[in-house]
Amino acid sequence: MTCFPAFWRSKKSRSQIVQLDKDIPIISNVKIYSSKELRKATKNFCSGHKLGQGSFGCVYMGKLRNGQKVAIKVLSSESRQGTREFLNELSVISNIKHYNLVKLHGCCVDGDQKMLVYNYLENNSLAQALFGKTPLPSGFSNHGNSHSSIQLDWKTRVKICIGVANGLKYLHEEVRPVIVHRDIKASNILLDKDLSPKISDFGLAKLFPGNMTHISTRVAGTLGYLAPEYAIRGQLTKKADVYSFGVLLLEIVSGRCHTDSRLPLQDQFLLERAWTLYESGDLESLVDSTLKGVFDTDEAQRLLKIGLLCTQDTPKIRPSMSMTVKMLKSECTIGDKIMRPGLITDVMDLKIRTVEPVQFSVSPPKSPSENNSQVSTLAVAGSTVVEHSL
Repeated sequence: MTCFPAFWRSKKSRSQIVQLDKDIPIISNVKIYSSKELRKATKNFCSGHKLGQGSFGCVYMGKLRNGQKVAIKVLSSESRQGTREFLNELSVISNIKHYNLVKLHGCCVDGDQKMLVYNYLENNSLAQALFGKTPLPSGFSNHGNSHSSIQLDWKTRVKICIGVANGLKYLHEEVRPVIVHRDIKASNILLDKDLSPKISDFGLAKLFPGNMTHISTRVAGTLGYLAPEYAIRGQLTKKADVYSFGVLLLEIVSGRCHTDSRLPLQDQFLLERAWTLYESGDLESLVDSTLKGVFDTDEAQRLLKIGLLCTQDTPKIRPSMSMTVKMLKSECTIGDKIMRPGLITDVMDLKIRTVEPVQFSVSPPKSPSENNSQVSTLAVAGSTVVEHSL
């Protein structure tokens, strides 16, 4: 078990950490933690407390002095904002509140090192519940199930689908300016004690510089969630999130990851497999076998069809998140005509045919003709503020 007692170069008092500049305001809705407090909460950021690592940095579990359990995200060094800008952006993010979004408690600023403190969710991520096993540190329970995957019954899966859709609908249609998450995937959906879903990492784009590459070859698997127009051409709208949600929907129903190289070639890519089964009229066979047939057949087929609708190759054809919520709740009908979705193999073929590797840039092309999505220059590496989108 590895710990990092020298994580920071120097120790600073709480007042020194916050008051780096007398002109820096103390934001009333953002609690400031000291690095000492967070080091103690995580046992010096011990590897045994590490929950995971992503585009933004590492996440650790911690327990504060009052006994409260929290998740602490140590942002990567790519976040180079000044303290004033950092706190101002966090003030905006902390005001975005919804039942299906992870709550931001506060932050820590210690020189160039920045950390975010979120509420800890008991059942880890949806990815762990669907695909894997995660032993939790001593003192952190998963309702007695810390060493095995949570069994998600059919009703719970439907609840998770609707919850994530509601969270995205809020970010797309009720927050101003609009927030496009850009990294919707199973590992960014956290589950509370009641297995209700909470979207994490929304709004973090504004904490990173405008030239940071969001998608890199080291982020294995993310490509499977990316809308083709975003992955290939960097065109970003709310419909990119809709595409990612469609892939997530297929994962929740099928219980398998979007890509599985252990399977025969024709079955490795979930979306491609779903499309093949749809064409042959056998979508039901894609439903997770661990459910042992205990699910609503009509509802399962409806969810899978919605997943295909959300992943249509042409962004304009994909439904909005408000329409997606209505379809999930059976409040409106699903059209009979579903066209071929944008498949991961199409993107992979392009990469193979291209002499130079495809660069997955976060910034959309800046030609005058491509003005349907104006993206804030502050928004990078995760959620993005979009002023005008499809």
